[in-house]
Amino acid sequence: MGVLRTLMIGAAAIAALPAAAAAHVVADPGRASAGAYQAVVFRVGHGCGEAATTALRIEIPPQMASARPQPKPGWALEIERQDGKVTALTWRGELPADQFDEFAVLFKLPDEAANLYFPTVQSCGAEQSQWTEIPAPGERASHPAPALVVTPKAASAEAHQH
Repeated sequence: MGVLRTLMIGAAAIAALPAAAAAHVVADPGRASAGAYQAVVFRVGHGCGEAATTALRIEIPPQMASARPQPKPGWALEIERQDGKVTALTWRGELPADQFDEFAVLFKLPDEAANLYFPTVQSCGAEQSQWTEIPAPGERASHPAPALVVTPKAASAEAHQH
């Protein structure tokens, strides 16, 4: 009876995980403080079936004050801009289907708390996996967009010194 109970508790815990845990492209870290500069990596866990990843396109939420991508050796980088702001980043190269990699961006986060989503398209030759779904509160998405929770600014330690 104890083993069955343990399995049931474990299954319930897995079912309760946030949607990002099931995603195949995730943002790390998933939380950061408003107004800060924060490096975020977008982790690609695998290719599309047996096909290698050949491109990764990430849309940047308009709330981001700035976005500076990190170049990757062997990958071409395209930066899309509108009115001087970065709106999307695309890396093109080759990542074998049985390997993972990370694509880094340095952001200047907005000054206000927010839940930000980065609709992402992973291309594997002619195939695509679209990680673009933005879940409704309390719901799970089958192909969730990578997300970043921007938390309120922390009180400055200097403001509390006497």
